[in-house]
Amino acid sequence: MASKVHFTSFRCPGNESLVQKFRRLVLTAGLGEIDMKDKYVGIKLHFGEPGNLAYLRPQYARTLVEIVKEKGGKPFLVDCNTLYIGRRSNALDHLESAYENGFSPFQTGCHVIIGDGLKGDDEVAVPVRGAEYSKVAYIGRGVMDADVIISLTHFKAHEGTGFGGVLKNIGMGCGSRKGKGDMHEEEKPAVDVTECVGCGFCAENCAHHAITVEDTACIDSTKCMGCGRCIEMCPQKCIHPMDNRANEILSRKIAEYTAAVIQDKPSFHVSLACDISPYCDCYRINDAPIVEDIGMFASFDPVAMDQACADMVCAAKPLRNSLLYERGGATLGDHFRTLHPVTNWDACLEQGVKLGLGVREYEIVEME
Repeated sequence: MASKVHFTSFRCPGNESLVQKFRRLVLTAGLGEIDMKDKYVGIKLHFGEPGNLAYLRPQYARTLVEIVKEKGGKPFLVDCNTLYIGRRSNALDHLESAYENGFSPFQTGCHVIIGDGLKGDDEVAVPVRGAEYSKVAYIGRGVMDADVIISLTHFKAHEGTGFGGVLKNIGMGCGSRKGKGDMHEEEKPAVDVTECVGCGFCAENCAHHAITVEDTACIDSTKCMGCGRCIEMCPQKCIHPMDNRANEILSRKIAEYTAAVIQDKPSFHVSLACDISPYCDCYRINDAPIVEDIGMFASFDPVAMDQACADMVCAAKPLRNSLLYERGGATLGDHFRTLHPVTNWDACLEQGVKLGLGVREYEIVEME
């Protein structure tokens, strides 16, 4: 059976504000039906890498916090540390980044918890029922301690998975540093030395000191965590995963990590398809949107909602001032593969269906 995905545009022609419309959407979709009385409710979102301006505004998080409190719950905002260079690789810098981008207790009405602790190693090993690739997932303890999970996702394109939706937000976002390393294991790269010019840009962007440069770059696979940052940052595009199924396996592992987080607890999912950038919010810069703003989505089914978001983005006309247009996306099609041809976003949704996370068939319930 098709799952219901509630949807509304960003239009606010009357006296209702966008925040009020957002609140009405999530309540119409059933958020208020979850028992939150005296429960710890983790609101999983991406705080944005400072310098990037495509991340979601904190007012959306505050609206969810207010609803949780009205239901008697104990809300907190949560994300886990990153593998790569940036200001979110340890809890102290991560908290400062969150506050800088507006996700402080004063603006959102609740505390921020970095789910895998100070150095990213406070984790729980969670068996994943039905997993093919990651039979045990390493999830931040602060995430697993939540009784209820609400995901608040900025839907955008992504260089490793095609797009970043609900499954990416939960699966990759809730993995500890060890968990993220597990998901990225097959992405460990090699350098095509015939194309490398020895610019050193990859080494500058390697958080694990795995790259040395003399005449050309050389990657030490024993130090490499497979985060893939060097692949995208290489101006010559001469660094590639050693496994040609790397992106597909990454996507399937993300679905399995999502299952680890939500397989035994109530969950609800919200996605905002706006400022749809060609890359993840993990970069300290963001590019122009690839299509116009689509709208807001809410559902109990994370697979159906990712599918609905992907379909509506791909049905939108590419914007001329965008990387999508430059890469040949002047007509309708699979915008995500046009941007990032080596990705396989279907794999993540396929794996989600296998694991019982949801279905790809959906019914759009549009709210005025």
